[in-house]
Amino acid sequence: MKKTLRGFLWLLIIGLAAVAVAIAAAAWWGWKQPLRMQAPVVDYLIDPGSTPRQIAQTMNAAGVHISTRGFTWLARLSGRDKLLKAGAYEVRQGDTPWTVLERMANGDMTQTRLTFPEGWTVAQMRAALDADPEVRHDTLGMTEAEIAQRLGLSTSHLEGLFYPDTYVFGPGTSDLDILRRAALAAHQTLDRLWAQRDPSLPFTDPYQALILASIIEKETGSGADRAKIAGVFINRLQIGMPLQTDPSVIYGLGAAYQGRLRKKDLERDTPWNTYTRPGLPPTPIANPGKAALLAALHPDHDPYLYFVSRGDGTSEFSVTLAEHNKAVNKYILNRSANP
Repeated sequence: MKKTLRGFLWLLIIGLAAVAVAIAAAAWWGWKQPLRMQAPVVDYLIDPGSTPRQIAQTMNAAGVHISTRGFTWLARLSGRDKLLKAGAYEVRQGDTPWTVLERMANGDMTQTRLTFPEGWTVAQMRAALDADPEVRHDTLGMTEAEIAQRLGLSTSHLEGLFYPDTYVFGPGTSDLDILRRAALAAHQTLDRLWAQRDPSLPFTDPYQALILASIIEKETGSGADRAKIAGVFINRLQIGMPLQTDPSVIYGLGAAYQGRLRKKDLERDTPWNTYTRPGLPPTPIANPGKAALLAALHPDHDPYLYFVSRGDGTSEFSVTLAEHNKAVNKYILNRSANP
């Protein structure tokens, strides 16, 4: 009887061990399979002190479909969880979870990165790309129309079509590839936010929202004021009042702008002069970030028609022209008289 029981226990142990080995082998095989990705190359940044779980969450947010629980266990069981290094990485088509884990454990970072700040123009972006020694400069000498054709964009005016962000890339990457990723990010972001827009907006297409967002981006750096400024411009559009926004005038002046707007500049008619022409300008005037896009698509519903800078990054809002003139006198004229 004891021998039979002992034999049964051994068979049970052997059976459980075999099952465990089979499960481990299946799991290992799964972690050797290529990851599903939203794009051929996905960049992500790992902050110092990030746990394997946080890293997996970051990767998922960036567009890499990876099991948070599975990646955590893979890191722990392999002993790599203590070796993962903070920094900038990329996942490429065909990479497996194990490949990605090894890359982070070895600190095999893609250190080359380039940041396009919110509010930059296409000209500023191209200048930054041209000045970066790690970039292959394929767009040198190209017109915007030629770049648009190479990127598969159905426009000859690129302003506003690139998403401001930090792009991580390997040395020798073409500037066209970086612009293509920025254009895709901008398109996807605008489409997603447009689908959740305020239904009362007077826009007929997302490009109009993009134009307004670019103006908002150039008008203020204050997060608290963006939706209010958007509301002012929406109110003006709805009653047929000129937008009268200086950044748009400056954009239209181009190289003729000398650092300060004069009366004759405001009277000089260009397609982007919102003093001489009603409605929105024909194109964006910069590349807006997500916050400006959200403001344009979800403006505050206040009765304000005017705003003026207080000189500290925030704005003073007014309903009537008389109130606005008082604010101008307080924040602009007095400041000019008492520098």
